[in-house]
Amino acid sequence: MRILGINALFHDPAAALVIDGRTVAATEEERFSRRKHGKRPVPCSAWELPEQAATWCLKRAGLRPQDLDAVAYSFDPSLARPAETMGLDDPWDHLRLAYAREAPGFLETALPGLDPDIVRFVPHHMAHAASSAFAAPDAAASSVLVLDGRGERASHLAARRVRDRLEPLYAQELPHSLGLVYEELTAHLGFLRSCDEFKVMALASHGTPRMLPELRRYVHPTGDGGFRATGVPWHEMCAPRRPEEAWTQDHADVAASAQAVLEETLLDLARWLHGKTHDSVLALAGGVALNCVANSRIAREGPFSRVWVQPAAGDAGTALGSALLLAVGAGHEPEPMTGADLGRDWSDAELGAWLKTAAVPFDRPEDIATTVARALADNAIVAWFQGRSEYGPRALGHRSLLAHPGHAGNLERLNDVKGREQFRPVAPMVLADRAPEIFDGPLPSPYMLFVHDVAAAWRERIPAVVHVDGTARIQTVDPAGEPLVARMLTEFERLTGLPVVVNTSLNTAGRPMVDDPRDALECFGSSPIDLLAIGPYAIRRGDFFRSCGEGAVDEGAAR
Repeated sequence: MRILGINALFHDPAAALVIDGRTVAATEEERFSRRKHGKRPVPCSAWELPEQAATWCLKRAGLRPQDLDAVAYSFDPSLARPAETMGLDDPWDHLRLAYAREAPGFLETALPGLDPDIVRFVPHHMAHAASSAFAAPDAAASSVLVLDGRGERASHLAARRVRDRLEPLYAQELPHSLGLVYEELTAHLGFLRSCDEFKVMALASHGTPRMLPELRRYVHPTGDGGFRATGVPWHEMCAPRRPEEAWTQDHADVAASAQAVLEETLLDLARWLHGKTHDSVLALAGGVALNCVANSRIAREGPFSRVWVQPAAGDAGTALGSALLLAVGAGHEPEPMTGADLGRDWSDAELGAWLKTAAVPFDRPEDIATTVARALADNAIVAWFQGRSEYGPRALGHRSLLAHPGHAGNLERLNDVKGREQFRPVAPMVLADRAPEIFDGPLPSPYMLFVHDVAAAWRERIPAVVHVDGTARIQTVDPAGEPLVARMLTEFERLTGLPVVVNTSLNTAGRPMVDDPRDALECFGSSPIDLLAIGPYAIRRGDFFRSCGEGAVDEGAAR
């Protein structure tokens, strides 16, 4: 059965293709349109579909729209209620719902040949739940927690997977929403709502939760599987910050307080759910599940033996979840995800043709992994473009910026390259078998969705990846799944004695991650990156700019 999953209504429009329970492709529209998050989550954009992402998914499988058996749309307008009756200040939400009801017709226009009668509306939080429960490995019996800003009429779902069934256990009705509360704080702190929530999490590490008692009045669990989270008077806790202003200690403290109350509430929800199911595995999804600090606390202090987080936990993941839900409902066994590399890729010959067309100087070293390891050992910044692009917001060794972790200045250097705030950390990638001696936390951690305490003996050896609170958000690398990355890490350790490399996303501030070769060349050409490793080919900065007629550039000048 061939099922195309579509997420479109709020933000992060995405498409995923599932055939007989196997995930064939999944990608986000932003990687094609080059608009961060695809669009803003406002009612007047609700009609916009992930046309390019959907078209590519079909092309990947050699299918036409008329070959599909079903299209799963990850929102069910029949379940929604008027915004004002749910206590939401969203006067144009009726427009969003009107667009959702017309989605089959919009899809027919976007994908000529598609039969609109095969479009199925899938409840938003069930799509989130399926994206995690049916994609997690060894999770035929597992508990599921979904938390985000909002769905049709709720902001949370507690459920249980038992083989091919997802059984809802509790849903928190709006207006109470941990996601919306965190979004409101994001805006209050001068960041972009529904986009920059991760900045609040990073800023929290610079503060103390001294406002936690006051905040608990507005955000707290209710003990019955739900919570209260609405009406927080942020202006009484600290002055709002304008985007161009520097942050203050008050801003960091309110962020720390919000992070703490979020973690407390999530822990209570996890304990309540475990009390109902007694499962050993917890699967997490929804935008709140991208909060890796909270995930780590659930794993460390919660009752579950294993916590698995969908790498595309935000709304983009509902494209996959909605398709998986229909596939399982049709009798297909879902295949667990083996990696997030579900997007576009190019053959060596195709990449070579791109570079020749771009008229840039390049060479093909004997082993690109060795070449990159040597450049990193010499303190170069390397753009790493390899294999299929990642599904979700994390760079996991396919579209990455790499650097030496042993130089503390590389944190500031990378933030300058990317044009982002200096309080934000960068992450380490590490060989899976070396991780336990360096990092304390949930292992393995292939999707960079937990934080780990860095062992005291290693903090001075890899200072670039140690956050102000002594933690790091790591990615463990298994040579069986990522042989090229593992080979690079092994060679880097041979040269430096460090089995760790800095890994951050290959993009600049406000831009989606690099996806195709043109994006890679544009990013390389506009940023002080020393080496672009694109497939088996290497492009060096000095050679690149000499070819552009701008004179010789010392490859070490940016170091």
